[in-house]
Amino acid sequence: MQAETRASTSVELPPSPSAHLHEHRDGDAQHVHFNVQRSQSVLAWSLALTLGFAVVEVVTGFMSNSLALISDAGHMVTDAAALGLALLAQLIAKRPPSARHSFGFGRAEALAAFVNSLVLLLLVGWIGYEAVQRFSQPQQVQGGTVFIVAGIGLLINLVLAYILSRGDSNMNTRAALVNVIGDLLGSVAALIAGAVIYYTGWMQIDPLLSIFVALLILKSTIDVLRESYHFLMEGVPKHIDYLEVGADLGQIDGVRSVHDLHVWDMSPGQPALIGHVEIDDLARWPDILQAIKAMLLEKHGIDHITLQAEVAHNA
Repeated sequence: MQAETRASTSVELPPSPSAHLHEHRDGDAQHVHFNVQRSQSVLAWSLALTLGFAVVEVVTGFMSNSLALISDAGHMVTDAAALGLALLAQLIAKRPPSARHSFGFGRAEALAAFVNSLVLLLLVGWIGYEAVQRFSQPQQVQGGTVFIVAGIGLLINLVLAYILSRGDSNMNTRAALVNVIGDLLGSVAALIAGAVIYYTGWMQIDPLLSIFVALLILKSTIDVLRESYHFLMEGVPKHIDYLEVGADLGQIDGVRSVHDLHVWDMSPGQPALIGHVEIDDLARWPDILQAIKAMLLEKHGIDHITLQAEVAHNA
């Protein structure tokens, strides 16, 4: 009879072992390790606008011989690449966990933000180098052309910033927004440079404003680079005090000590915790665990918890 029961049960097992292993049951954290609700339409529209105008600005930048416009054009091209990576990363991040990637693909967004930031650092370095060269050897710039193209670029970047600011707030979208804001500043600088050159003929304004914009871009880029690096290195989420979490765990009734404690983000905005808890009586573990879960969720916002109970050595 037992054999028949086992055979019947085996027929009803899920066809995918991976799906079975990733199933969330009562008492487990109810979130998933990927986000299926983030819209790609915002990034897609932004990519189309950026890439289209980047082509126009690259051509007119070299035709007018303006470093400010060329810098803005280069930044627009970088924006297009950044938005493309952001869109690809969000598509990848939607994929569910698998037998090969049990945590899913949520880190793809942070990886794309990190790569985008590195590319922007290279762009800032090139702008600085070219600006220094032009200070010592000023070059003729077509101020009128620069002014018109920069004005159009400013309008497009305002539209892009509005679209991205109304999209989902996550690390990757913020990185793309930083790129667009930096390019918006680049358009303003190119607009001013074109006007000054057209009315006064002072060519040094072109590299001067290019350096100013490069420094603004550098600051924003470092912030995104630091945030994405911290996430990729599985650092403790910024809103969580690691030492306070350990102290609060130690205050739970029945807990003697806590060790091998780790807190990190499984995917952006989804903190997780694992650790070992020494207790006096294993029979009390279910009640102690419930108290721990309630405290961590209410006080620290952590609901993905894996803890191993151990009997205190001197119990």
